[in-house]
Amino acid sequence: MKTVLVIDDSPSEMAKFRDMLARNDFQVLEAANGEHGCKMAEEHLPDVILMDVVMPEMNGFQATRKITRGKTTAHIPVIMISTKNQETDRVWGKRQGAKEYLTKPVNESELMHVIQSVTE
Repeated sequence: MKTVLVIDDSPSEMAKFRDMLARNDFQVLEAANGEHGCKMAEEHLPDVILMDVVMPEMNGFQATRKITRGKTTAHIPVIMISTKNQETDRVWGKRQGAKEYLTKPVNESELMHVIQSVTE
């Protein structure tokens, strides 16, 4: 069973991801902000991370950069998922190390396909 760390400050978005991932047999870890998410990534070394962008204190771009450049976490693929849908956001997310960038609301089958593509 693959483990997914979801980093999102919205309880309703977290619940949606938790339900989608559980239906598809993933173990789900949850972090409500970027700082906590970075710590959890180091502690648990999940198979993949779903990262929100707009969060207080440490945003998703900063957290992605920290995770993808960390010694113990650089191998973990990060998928950014945000309401920010400008091409500049997508490009900036990839520059921070994200493997993929999806916009909310996320389609379940698309999300499962993207998770599979980055974890193979």
